[in-house]
Amino acid sequence: MKLSHLYVATALTPLAIAIALPAAAQTIATDTQTSPVPDPTQVPSDAENPQSPNADSAAATTGADIVVTGSRIRRDEFSVAEPITVIGRGEITQAGFASIGDALQSNAVAQGASQINSAYGGFVTDGGGGANTLGLRGLGPNRTLILLNGRRLAPGGTRGSLLAADLNVLPNAIVERIEVLKAGASSVYGSDAVAGVVNIITDQKLNGLQLNFQMNVPEVGAGIDRRASASFGFNNERLSVIGSAEYRKRDLLSRNDVPFFGCPIGGFLNGEGSAFGSGDNFSPDDPRACFTLDNGGVTINTLGLPTRNAIGRTSGTVGRFNRFVPAPGQTTGPFPGYLGVGNYDRDTFDPRQEEEPLINDTEIYTGYLSATYKLDFLGNAEVYGELLATRRKSSTDLYRQLSLDYLQGSPLLPEDIRGGLFANPTNTSSGRNIAARAFIGYGMTSSAQTVDYVRASGGVRGDFFFPDWRYDAYVGKSFNDGTYEAESFLIDRLANSLNVTANANGTFSCASIASNANCVAAPFLTAAVIGGQLPTDFRNYIVQNTIGKTRFRETTYAFNIDGPLVHLPAGDVQVALGVEHRRQSIDDQPDLNSVNGNLYGLTAATPTVGKDNVKEGFGEIFVPIFEDKPFFYRLNLTGSARYTDYASYGSDVTYKIAGEWEPVRGIGIRGSYGTSYRAPALAEQFLGATSGFLGADSDPCSALPVAGEQSPNQQILARNCASIGLPADFEQRSGITSFRVGGAEAGLSAETSTNWTIGGVVRPRLPESIGQISLSLDYFDVKVDNGVSDLSGVVILQRCYGNANFNPTEGFCRFVQRDTNQALTVTSSFVNLSENIVKGFEFNGRYAREVLGGRFILNANVTKYTEQSTRLFPEEFLTDSNGILTAPDWVGNFDATFSIDPVTIRYGLDWTGGDRNRTYSYFAFDNLTGEVDADLEQQYRDNYYLEADSYFLHSLSLQFNVQKQYQFTIGVRNLLDTKPPRISAVGFTTIANAPLYSGYDLVGRQFFANANVKF
Repeated sequence: MKLSHLYVATALTPLAIAIALPAAAQTIATDTQTSPVPDPTQVPSDAENPQSPNADSAAATTGADIVVTGSRIRRDEFSVAEPITVIGRGEITQAGFASIGDALQSNAVAQGASQINSAYGGFVTDGGGGANTLGLRGLGPNRTLILLNGRRLAPGGTRGSLLAADLNVLPNAIVERIEVLKAGASSVYGSDAVAGVVNIITDQKLNGLQLNFQMNVPEVGAGIDRRASASFGFNNERLSVIGSAEYRKRDLLSRNDVPFFGCPIGGFLNGEGSAFGSGDNFSPDDPRACFTLDNGGVTINTLGLPTRNAIGRTSGTVGRFNRFVPAPGQTTGPFPGYLGVGNYDRDTFDPRQEEEPLINDTEIYTGYLSATYKLDFLGNAEVYGELLATRRKSSTDLYRQLSLDYLQGSPLLPEDIRGGLFANPTNTSSGRNIAARAFIGYGMTSSAQTVDYVRASGGVRGDFFFPDWRYDAYVGKSFNDGTYEAESFLIDRLANSLNVTANANGTFSCASIASNANCVAAPFLTAAVIGGQLPTDFRNYIVQNTIGKTRFRETTYAFNIDGPLVHLPAGDVQVALGVEHRRQSIDDQPDLNSVNGNLYGLTAATPTVGKDNVKEGFGEIFVPIFEDKPFFYRLNLTGSARYTDYASYGSDVTYKIAGEWEPVRGIGIRGSYGTSYRAPALAEQFLGATSGFLGADSDPCSALPVAGEQSPNQQILARNCASIGLPADFEQRSGITSFRVGGAEAGLSAETSTNWTIGGVVRPRLPESIGQISLSLDYFDVKVDNGVSDLSGVVILQRCYGNANFNPTEGFCRFVQRDTNQALTVTSSFVNLSENIVKGFEFNGRYAREVLGGRFILNANVTKYTEQSTRLFPEEFLTDSNGILTAPDWVGNFDATFSIDPVTIRYGLDWTGGDRNRTYSYFAFDNLTGEVDADLEQQYRDNYYLEADSYFLHSLSLQFNVQKQYQFTIGVRNLLDTKPPRISAVGFTTIANAPLYSGYDLVGRQFFANANVKF
């Protein structure tokens, strides 16, 4: 027998409960700029690539003032005090990404952090089904600020847990470049720029018409992703208009489309180093090993009855069973017509369940329009406006098991099994005991989301009163309107249909027929019914399409000025000052059946309604101290501060200081230190109670070892469980219901954090025969205090029953309810956790040289995490996940391009590496003692395989340019069709035997083609 589930539950630290919820993503090759960086609003990052479709717009920007992401000050130079990664449109195309969202979730941007994307259709995620989000440094999307042309994107998606921008709304067709600042910038942009800032910049110089077509085709032939767009632009002396329209359609990719995900097994070991699956109940080559209850399977085609004698399906001999499968040919034995089954010989696989999405299907319509008009007054002002509008339609089919609870004494049961007691009353048994439970494979049910997102903004900017000063007055409004629907079993209808009376003609009627004329009686229990053959009218009665609606609004008013303050020998002291006011509101109204708790076996929620507003004032100063002096070729300092006043959480001041020193030209040192103050998002404050489900084995009192074999922690559990009347051999038979709620009423407060970096840059001036080289190495350290997060139900249960000073009505036990049938309900709210720390090094390198009549460029971007730790409570030791399967300590992406007119060849390599031993020690770590339990760690090694080799993804593309008007790109992603690692089905969320993590490619080899035509 394998290591018990109890061991797993007690060993997992709080962070382990939340791991393995990232989404699958690919990687990108970047033309990485370390320092200096090009102008994000003017110069395309691929300007030095003569084959780029944007190259002809680069020269016009020479000498223009620039504003680099992370600052509001205009500069006449490219030098910056913090590392910024710049990704151009050309690199995105050559890497074969189907969308800007895919590029943002790649290793080049995310650097190993888990992301939520289209692989999460069957999971309950923030933003609802189909939403794609981005979080830097593993600190989550709610601590990462997404900008479009320097202005924040409001949250998008569906359901009450709406926390972050949805990458699906980005205007792919018109994006010119992406700038990524992986450092805190709350004092510059506001509270949610904790982990970093991503600025998506559109093409402001487009003139004429441009058509673009992209198609990505997985080798398996399903899940095709296609996009078509048209972009246009025209301008004269006063008016400039740029816009785009596009359509994207990504087809469903089901699990049964990709052979790798077929036949998931437990994957247990029979001793450290033994073959994968050798510890399973069946050989991995035995079809019976697939889709067991250990991994992927659910009980179907099975009848649950009080324990009785029957002939075993596998043994062929009489034994004691409480689960049975119909066997019409079995006419002898103590229970004719049925055979007894256990955990590993019951039916647990229906081929229809493999129709569930691996990648959900999506259809997106996007329109973008921006315009400027120059005036002759208000300081030679320019009026500007921008409109972004998208509609996303996504859907996810879900396989459902239906458990029909037949009542004690029900005429729907054969007489010989009517009188037994299989289970105590449930919410579908009308308060009566249950004689039999039919575990039925119902089949697929559908769910869908439609999200309309609009951001309308505009303003006026021009010369201020003082020479070389500028002002900018801005107002923006974002609208998110979402509808989510799902086919759902209704509890009241199931209860009505199972409570019946027999008619004289042999049919049945609902007992409530007088007041419920549409009620359809459940079918009489037969082998066919147990096998899923349910009458159509019964199916139609118990299932209803439930519909919820989400409304989110954000309004922003901002005014800022900037310009030179005084002149110093090294240059002008530059200042930027401004004020900003933002208002947000959320109104999520789930279907009434959800609000009333009438959904059976499916997550439900109550309304989420709330609003907040913030007033802010900010300032930034740039001071050039030395320039072109001995040992001080350049020395600059930058400081910024922001006063933030939330209606909900009061006020605070954040600040940041940064500096850059070049002793000699081409060799520099840079560093920064900043603070942040993040008020909880609306969802974190006001989330309506949202239900979820935990397995029965999450009950700490269930299946404890016998007294002589208990660890010290288990002895505490046993003592506490016995004190509430549970027997020593108690085993939980019911799933655990969990509720997640907002924390406003629980006293949730704002979180604070610090973020500092220090690094060096080398950009020597070399002869052309050697080439150009730029290298940078930066150390980063982010610490979040009082961080906002929601406790998992498992953590609450462990904290309740694992307390040496146990009180069933106080402490964490206040959030736990155990009814008379021992069924558990756990309620958790967003709370302020103690600490979250991320540290590491980031290296960027770039080499370019003219060779063989062409241009060769080599880029490298490598991150080495040294710590990724957290703790929930001050008395705990920090739990460091650095190096485990879903938190790699090494992440890198590399690319090499060679361009010789009219062809560009690109090769890309993405690398994810971790510590092969780290996951075992992580699970065996006791955060109350700070020690790793060596015996428990060895038990994990003996029973489970939880490690992965370094993971490499290769890509290759070929780009042709014809007469500067036509560009064609073809290529392949995941060139070697590298599969995700295989692990045992324990401790992580898995798809088949692959951990669900964004660094691993779930799709496999895919081919892509892109055509770009200019007019």
